[in-house]
Amino acid sequence: MPSSSSPLPLAIEQVADDRIAAVRAFNRFYTRKLGVLDQHLGKSPFSLSEARVLYELAHRDELAAKEIGIELGLDPGYLSRIVQSFDEKGLITRRPLPADRRQYQLSLTAKGRQTYAKLNLSSQNEVAAMLAQLSASDATRLTQAMATIEALLERRTQPAAFMLRSHRVGDMGWVISKQAAAYAADYNWDISYEALVAEICAQFIKNYDAAREHCWIAEVGGEPVGSIFLVKATDEIAKLRLLQVEKKARGLGVGRALVEQCLQGARERGYGKMTLWTQSILVAARGIYQSAGFKLVKQEKHHSFGADLVGETWERDL
Repeated sequence: MPSSSSPLPLAIEQVADDRIAAVRAFNRFYTRKLGVLDQHLGKSPFSLSEARVLYELAHRDELAAKEIGIELGLDPGYLSRIVQSFDEKGLITRRPLPADRRQYQLSLTAKGRQTYAKLNLSSQNEVAAMLAQLSASDATRLTQAMATIEALLERRTQPAAFMLRSHRVGDMGWVISKQAAAYAADYNWDISYEALVAEICAQFIKNYDAAREHCWIAEVGGEPVGSIFLVKATDEIAKLRLLQVEKKARGLGVGRALVEQCLQGARERGYGKMTLWTQSILVAARGIYQSAGFKLVKQEKHHSFGADLVGETWERDL
């Protein structure tokens, strides 16, 4: 896929002292605000590093300990102590790798998954309490600023090539499964969200009109890693639905490419406007929509999928 060019980074000696001081001041403020100066996450018994290891194990199957260490930048000795502690507490299973029996493959036990779910919910509630002190507009500004920081500082080296293709038999089942699993893991949404996605996909298949609607699947090496749907809202208005990018493909520009393809597809089908409905907590997706020219036009609190949410309607002219 084509990528946009970026300005060359500054040399270290060109970085102004006041900018360095500003970043360091922000780091001190942010760690203090989140209560992790003592390296413990909230009120849990886990350090920040331990929580990060739990997160990786909860979201990726059968990781090697060495992979986690490289991914998180942890000292091997420190990681070994974390793994030993988790093993003693019955949170993980360890299995020697067939290719190198000195290395271990790690998986969460049922107790480990319950522990992570409790930790994740506690962390989510603490962040929600912090955001609740802000107005809706200030909370939006905050999360958008965070998304900007992440996008600017995330390092991308030799991104994998990906391609977009039209949907085919079997893709709807993949979309339903991946959407449901991802939102359950990341946001503790219940099975009613899976029912909604299944209903959207079923209606898409039953009423599919190629002249007005489409679905695109992103692939890396022949494996699906993302999806997006263009559906008819009215004769003049198209609706973007079910944008999804797998964790392993994030940072490659897949989400932005899918949204741009969806916009182009809507223009080609004669629509004059596009709309979408999302949630305020979906920061990465919101950042993509904003950069693609969508404007937030409506916010509304609701309780869905077992969670208290703020639904958002975004629109843009085509």
